[in-house]
Amino acid sequence: MKKLYEKKPVLFAVLFIVLYCAVTIPIRGEYGDGSIQSLLGLTAVAAVIAVVSSLIPLWKRLGVAAIPQHVRLCLYFLPMILLATGNIWDGFQRHYAGADLCCAIGSMALVGFVEEMIFRGFLFRALLKKDGPKVAVIVSAVTFGIGHIVNLLAGMATAENLLMVVFAIAWGFVFTMVYYKSGSLLLCILVHAVVDVLSVVAAETAWGNWLYIGATVVIGGAYSLYLAKRVETPAIHRADRQK
Repeated sequence: MKKLYEKKPVLFAVLFIVLYCAVTIPIRGEYGDGSIQSLLGLTAVAAVIAVVSSLIPLWKRLGVAAIPQHVRLCLYFLPMILLATGNIWDGFQRHYAGADLCCAIGSMALVGFVEEMIFRGFLFRALLKKDGPKVAVIVSAVTFGIGHIVNLLAGMATAENLLMVVFAIAWGFVFTMVYYKSGSLLLCILVHAVVDVLSVVAAETAWGNWLYIGATVVIGGAYSLYLAKRVETPAIHRADRQK
């Protein structure tokens, strides 16, 4: 795996995307997010990522536990933190109870780790070195969003899924730009986990969904452009730019 990562990092990232989809799609479609099967499947994927990242090693190289840089210039990440609460803007609703609730929360927290490691840590960094920042940011964000089309295979309605794709692309740009400009993948992992965990207890209303999607597109888009123009890229990513 180390040789593959060093020689063909994009392929390395794609293989993990395939692994993630192959494990989670059938389980989510059959058992749902509140199942022990879902929790175990995501735990297995997260464990593989953790072991491989330790063996290469990648933790420090990817800035997984790095302290965020340029905190003041990044507006203390308040726009991203505000959007992270969007799932509960229209209130709370009980979707799971007991053990199912625990499994759903655990599964969603793991999704934050797995998806940030794959789409930002593996894919974005591979593209940054190969194609430069513009291509890396766009491809990482859009791929992350389009990847949510797989929810169709897990039983999500078509219209709902298309909204999820738009929503996920907007979040993809936010996560990618925050990682690129702060150098900290940990921050993205934590916020991503909060977004997904809050979805487990969120009320689902039409106006609330439209408000959250619209706010994420507008605020997230503006924040991403601000970061691109106003914040210097930290050393951890400058070294990966194409020469």
